[in-house]
Amino acid sequence: MRLTFIGFGTVGQGLAQILLEKGPSLQAVYGFQPVVVAVSDTLKGAVYDPKGLDLGLLLEVVRDTGRVDAYPRGTKGWDSLQTIRQSNADVVIEVTTTDLETGEPAVSHCKAAFETGKHVATTNKGPLVVAYRELAQLAAERGVQFRFEGTVMSGTPTLRLAVKALAGAEIRRIRGILNGTTNFILTEMEAGRSYRAALQKAQELGYAEADPTADVEGWDAAGKTVILANVLMGSDLKLADVARQGITGLTPREIAAARAEGKRWKLIAQVAREGGRVTARVRPELLPLSDPLAGVGGVTNAITFSTDLLGEVTLVGPGAGGRETGFALLGDLLDIHLS
Repeated sequence: MRLTFIGFGTVGQGLAQILLEKGPSLQAVYGFQPVVVAVSDTLKGAVYDPKGLDLGLLLEVVRDTGRVDAYPRGTKGWDSLQTIRQSNADVVIEVTTTDLETGEPAVSHCKAAFETGKHVATTNKGPLVVAYRELAQLAAERGVQFRFEGTVMSGTPTLRLAVKALAGAEIRRIRGILNGTTNFILTEMEAGRSYRAALQKAQELGYAEADPTADVEGWDAAGKTVILANVLMGSDLKLADVARQGITGLTPREIAAARAEGKRWKLIAQVAREGGRVTARVRPELLPLSDPLAGVGGVTNAITFSTDLLGEVTLVGPGAGGRETGFALLGDLLDIHLS
């Protein structure tokens, strides 16, 4: 399987490192022999070699120079769309920056891949939020696969659990902690920190961006909620359809009062079938400690599926990280390989 990376930041390099480390075992167990033929990154440049790049050397060059095009061999200077269209890849790994409003440039990248007969594996929420149905239909028409496990809970196999392990059961409601930054902040506030102090600590640890709006105002969780609604419940929701409230209005007094009552505040994303339609929301909710989601602290994510045949099923795991999200991409690649 020949691979092209579009974007080579933390997640792209995380997957590359996994492929380098686990190459022999992936071949022995699954007969999977990936070859990276191209990498294109807006800031780091591009390189293409139809016979394959030396992953170890590429990672070393990027660590030392910060540049992909400092790789000593291959064709240089291609932009992302040229790389997708002209490379001999079988799969395009789309890991560029997320834009929940337009989905670009990832939507264009996915379309270019499908139109040239290439599969796509992505962790980018943007194209799923903005154009899931259009892209899924285009992939089906071209006979290629569209994989995106890492868009909801990083490497924790959320979509795979729902689609495969819960096959045959009706999922009636989904509730989850889908943003690790806000969960960390709320955990710190319960320990006695103010919102501002908790946010500052999250930023110092790399859990929150300098501008934390997407996390603390619930936009990131809302995007993931749209993906769950549309992929798992067959809806066609847009980001604006999600009733959204962040955590910035919660006060230390409210956090302390909840603790005294044996309860805990969490930012909960929910998708549910109600009266023949699918509704979605993201908001702080006061949970009893008996709720499995109440016991999930720090940057960890969790999700509960309410089903007709199995009752409630809760999955807990990491929701971010380069290596963790790289693992989600590995799962997508193996699914394509084994299909």
